[in-house]
Amino acid sequence: MKAKHQRLVLALVAVAAIIGAAFLAMSALKDTAALFRTPTEVAAGTVPTGKPLRLAGMVVPGSIQRDPDGVTIRFVLTDEGATAPVTFRGITPDLFKEGSGAVAEGKLGTDGVFVADNILAKHDERYMPPQMESAMKSEKDKPVTGGAGEARP
Repeated sequence: MKAKHQRLVLALVAVAAIIGAAFLAMSALKDTAALFRTPTEVAAGTVPTGKPLRLAGMVVPGSIQRDPDGVTIRFVLTDEGATAPVTFRGITPDLFKEGSGAVAEGKLGTDGVFVADNILAKHDERYMPPQMESAMKSEKDKPVTGGAGEARP
């Protein structure tokens, strides 16, 4: 075989190997990719059940309930538009508390309860999911009347 043909065969083998590696990586990631969703989407019924996803929002004050087993926790996430019940079995992060931002990673059950495998809490007082931040900004822009009938900034 001529050197020119050897280089052509080598180049074709390299391209086939790269395409094969990319296909294997994409097929492996397809099952583990978690899409970001909001409680409003869960309430609307647009979120598929049984698929991995991330549910983000603020923990509703007064919604945290701990089961007697000591590791199961139930709470509600909101994005100011709707709420979604969440169940988590495990140890929650130290920063997880009522009124704070949280991201639950897991799957939506057929009963409408989100079953979380992992909970991520805010890392500082400025953390807020992107959808919540835009909703809060639009709420700030609306005029709010004070006790004396005057608008507050």
